[in-house]
Amino acid sequence: MIGVLPSQRLRRMIADGALRAEPAILPEQVQPASLDLRLGTQAYRVRASFLAGKGRTVAERLAEFEMHRIDLSDGAVLEKGCVYVIPLMERLHLPADVGGVANAKSSTGRLDLLTRTITDGGVEFDRIAAGYDGPLYAEVCPRSFSVLVRPGMRLNQLRLRVGQSVLGDEELRALHAATPLVDGPALIADGLGFSVDLQLGHHVGYRAKPHSGVIDLSRIAHYPAADFWEEVTTTNGQIILDPGAFYILVSREAVTIPPDQAAEMAPYLAMVGEFRVHYAGFFDPGFGHGVGSRGVLEVRCHEAPFVLEHGQVVGRLVYERMADVPDVLYGAGIASNYQGQGLKLAKHFR
Repeated sequence: MIGVLPSQRLRRMIADGALRAEPAILPEQVQPASLDLRLGTQAYRVRASFLAGKGRTVAERLAEFEMHRIDLSDGAVLEKGCVYVIPLMERLHLPADVGGVANAKSSTGRLDLLTRTITDGGVEFDRIAAGYDGPLYAEVCPRSFSVLVRPGMRLNQLRLRVGQSVLGDEELRALHAATPLVDGPALIADGLGFSVDLQLGHHVGYRAKPHSGVIDLSRIAHYPAADFWEEVTTTNGQIILDPGAFYILVSREAVTIPPDQAAEMAPYLAMVGEFRVHYAGFFDPGFGHGVGSRGVLEVRCHEAPFVLEHGQVVGRLVYERMADVPDVLYGAGIASNYQGQGLKLAKHFR
């Protein structure tokens, strides 16, 4: 059974002890093609981001880089520009043929919270080796806003798979012919390309304000957007990205993920410009199915100002077969926040 493991298989792995936690994993953590991961009770402020490295544990490396510890039990602020390592409640005891990849949840990325998963013996962020047996940690670096967190909050998610089942370009073209994946011409080259929409009207995106207050991640639809974001407008179908600034934009294409597929947003070629698109990269089976949903783009400009123009290709979606169709789909009875979305901020804003 090659492919991304669906919700029903994740529940079976929880029952078998391959996915375990203290306290126990909650039913609502299981998504169509991933498992939400929860923050533990303590955070470590560290001097720098790090990987454990082959043959070493995260705990050993924390002894090298720890500055101080923070008790999250009553809530604590993670400050903008600082790096924290937080042990997660979940730990893994994976079968030898099951590996994984982690990513930030959508709302995490839209807050410009750089959140990556690290493991004992890990030599890459967000990659879990097949057969991994051990704890999980989240590295969290707030980039635009300081945030208040508590134990049990879910900033990142884990996708498990057996083998590799990424669709090649010919398979992707055949899938698009059978089930249209975008609402226009499909640009297929090492995945499904998508472009930026800068002709939505006068308002095409948001830019994070540099000196905003703290965001309590437990507050939904609470904060006035204008306190944290500037609206981005254009009259000529282009905007200039400022170095170091963070933007929320939207794809020109409405995207569909069929029920038997999962997708991940991958960075586009670096040669196209001095910016990075996306922090939250998972698209679940059923995303946009029957309605079409735009992809929200989390964009950070690097060293030099860069002109972004309407229709410019900025990223690609890599599609991968599910091992089985999930017994629950994105948007189908699971209160998905971003089904049928257009340009939309994180769920904390109103």
